[in-house]
Amino acid sequence: MIRTRYFQLRVTDYRPRHGEVWQPRAIIGIVVPKKTLKRAVDRNRARRRMQEALRTLPGLVPCRAILSPAALVLDAPFAELQAALAKALGSFDPKARPRPKPRSGGAPGPTPGPRAPGTP
Repeated sequence: MIRTRYFQLRVTDYRPRHGEVWQPRAIIGIVVPKKTLKRAVDRNRARRRMQEALRTLPGLVPCRAILSPAALVLDAPFAELQAALAKALGSFDPKARPRPKPRSGGAPGPTPGPRAPGTP
């Protein structure tokens, strides 16, 4: 996950769906929740600004991604949005696999044996 002040980007490498022909390309979904921007007009404007910034970027890396813009996208200069997107997508390396996070419980310890009756 890549976070900037303008958006949050979740990226995975490109894999075709079952039965789909192998065509490496960038597939990027843009999600603007009501929690971020209350008015539909603002959500649509943020989505359109991000779509245009992505459209004008040259040579996108083949990947699947979800882009979630922040409220700052509405007032940000367009050149800064493009630079932030280019930097974020440029830092994605499709060859590098993310390491799985360790589980929060840790390794299970030894289980206590049966207690004798009458011991606390």
